[in-house]
Amino acid sequence: MKLILDTNILISALLKDATVRRILVNPHIEFFLPEFSLEEINKHLDIIVERSNLTEKEVHLTLSLLLTNINVVPSEQIIRKYAEAEQIMERIDRDDVPFLALALTLQNDGIWTEDKHFQKQSKIKVWKTADLVSTLNAETQ
Repeated sequence: MKLILDTNILISALLKDATVRRILVNPHIEFFLPEFSLEEINKHLDIIVERSNLTEKEVHLTLSLLLTNINVVPSEQIIRKYAEAEQIMERIDRDDVPFLALALTLQNDGIWTEDKHFQKQSKIKVWKTADLVSTLNAETQ
């Protein structure tokens, strides 16, 4: 399975050692993240540190560990699909354009997000955490 990660999923994994973090280290799933997401995480680092009860160093270490199973895709690789993604997301949420552009660039099984805005488009499959857990549980039985 190949999934595009929304930044909110990665932030969730940084905030709490729970289901999301365990899924992100699953070696049977390939994850992809637009590089700008790392800038978003750095922009919100103070809030992440505060809410996670981790030190900044611990947050960076956790992020580094999670990134070992996440392919960070440079902006140059998604730019050719940016206009198409922009057209789809223009009336929904322009902040989500890079994720959709990445999903349109790579062969994948969808976007993993808890952001309701993605539900308003029909081009790319959207996975909620609960859906992903159900699918993974069904595969292991």
